[in-house]
Amino acid sequence: MQLSYSFIIPVYNRPDEIKELLDSFVSQDTTLPYEIVIIEDGSSLPSDSVIAAYTDTLNITYLPKSNSGPGPSRNYGMARAAGNYFIILDSDCILPPHYVRVMDEALRMDYVDCFGGPDAAHPSFSALQKAINYSMTSFLTTGGIRGGKKQVNTFQPRSFNMGLSKKAFEASEGFGKIHPGEDPDLVLRLWDKGFKTRLLADAYVYHKRRISWSKFYKQVHKFGMVRPILNNWHPSSAKVTYWFPTVFLAGILFSMLMAIFGWLFFIYVVIGYFVLIGVHAMVVTKSIPIGIMAIAATIVQFYGYGTGFLKSTIAVQWLGKEPQQKFPHLFFK
Repeated sequence: MQLSYSFIIPVYNRPDEIKELLDSFVSQDTTLPYEIVIIEDGSSLPSDSVIAAYTDTLNITYLPKSNSGPGPSRNYGMARAAGNYFIILDSDCILPPHYVRVMDEALRMDYVDCFGGPDAAHPSFSALQKAINYSMTSFLTTGGIRGGKKQVNTFQPRSFNMGLSKKAFEASEGFGKIHPGEDPDLVLRLWDKGFKTRLLADAYVYHKRRISWSKFYKQVHKFGMVRPILNNWHPSSAKVTYWFPTVFLAGILFSMLMAIFGWLFFIYVVIGYFVLIGVHAMVVTKSIPIGIMAIAATIVQFYGYGTGFLKSTIAVQWLGKEPQQKFPHLFFK
């Protein structure tokens, strides 16, 4: 099959990020033709003036529309794109120079209808961004599930860096209106329809993620709330490992209680775990401050996800509440 690519990028009030992303397209080390579809999702700070500076250099289709959230906006762009294979990116990503070439070579060598690529921290990112990136990708915190080698053929792509064929898009009707969680929901529906997914380990992006502690907490808390809803929709996807952050929080409370009564072993285990994270993060990032911040990021991640997961499990799975009514902020109309 002759592949033609359309990059699908929704943007909401982030013209500065779009400029950085488009700069990284200009720096690609290939002359392979492709289309860039930017969907302006009802922004009050539109990106049109930024995009206009690149129209002579890049093949850009600019689609302004009313606000509907990232999932429906991606669908809107894919339905209007010229290509037969869509590469979905978040606007807060930066591409390494080899991205387009590596992605194309991998698909031509071993085609798959849906792929995902990992993310990394760019050298220019702030210490906080690098600490958050560590906590979200390290095998010590998430088991490396955002890009581990073991998940090469059963990888669940995430929409900050996802490839999707037009055939798979039309068969699945694209993303749903839940957010976050629209990407695993799509992948699980694709699997049910017999489509394959794969990790392209070398097709990574630099992903900025959240730039403040409060935004990071809000993000991971929503991640935790969404997972029981997805488990309800797709029972076969439920895993005991999703309980780990909640159980870990309970373990911390238990260790503190035991310490009050003089049983210090458990609190030493918890302290040792966080020391291990800090040391490993220092080695990986070559930075003592980032190592210390990685400990804090891990605590925020576990607390946010764990409490969100428990709250949603009680409401949706134990009490049988309707997710859209109980948690309307997780759904776009």
